Amino acid sequence: MFQRGGVPVVWCPQYEVDIGDHVFPVEKYRLIKERLEANGTLASADLRTPQPAKVEDVLRVHLESYWTKISEGTFTRDEEHLLELPFSPELREASLLCAGGTTLASQLAISQGRSVHLGGGFHHAFADHGEGFCLLNDVAIAAATLIDAQEVDRILIVDLDVHHGNGTASIFAEEPRVFTFSMHHQWNYPAVKPPGDLDVGLDDGVGDEEYMRLLHKHLPRVLEEYRPQLVLYLAGADPYEGDQLGGLGLSIEGLRERDEFVLNTAAKAETAVAVTLAGGYAINPSDTVVIHCGTVEAVLA
Repeated sequence: MFQRGGVPVVWCPQYEVDIGDHVFPVEKYRLIKERLEANGTLASADLRTPQPAKVEDVLRVHLESYWTKISEGTFTRDEEHLLELPFSPELREASLLCAGGTTLASQLAISQGRSVHLGGGFHHAFADHGEGFCLLNDVAIAAATLIDAQEVDRILIVDLDVHHGNGTASIFAEEPRVFTFSMHHQWNYPAVKPPGDLDVGLDDGVGDEEYMRLLHKHLPRVLEEYRPQLVLYLAGADPYEGDQLGGLGLSIEGLRERDEFVLNTAAKAETAVAVTLAGGYAINPSDTVVIHCGTVEAVLA
């Protein structure tokens, strides 16, 4: 059984990296923390500070040639274009801290039942390259690290970001100890979607009712049949109807219902849950913060 105590929250100020004028709102990590502190949801005693992921853990899922490129900063213009972020040493350090944060959150969830990482969910990073704002795949690094350390032997990745988790699916394509479940906008980025263990592609504008019908249909069955010891949940804010990079039609209330269903379904299955925030690019940036705060509030409830 899990230990009792406050739900741990993992966060680091170094996640907020200067990437210039960009659609990715790196300031959201700080704004989420500040909002939760201001409304009394988050106490400083609940915060955990991660250490950067070790190189040996990065190399569990990324090729050494790619890590050399990251460590030396030798990205070509085309590689930066694919990454869709300006590479910098600060971005490398933030990505390592974020990978360490998701690993820490996963370990804390195993011991305490659930945890939340105010960051993470960079699911477009492949073994040999980064893309789609994702330099390192923190979720894959965390899963592989826990598996290799024999802390668990079955992990379920529930990816409810609006975009398919192509990097994660590719990395774990031949790994039976990690089950990848992605529910995403079928016609959105990425154009090529390597098959995961369960992919549910959604049409334009799918809203709360249809989305929840499909989640009710698939998630309990996967938990019952696969029986994971840990769920790594990517609670993307970008299925929101007002997201710039989305295409689905979920309301803020619908996204909160989604989060509560994932958490409650895992609890009924007596499965630990580590939550990462993943994407969010609302036309009104405050909506992204509100949605992510709702996720954290659901975890802490």
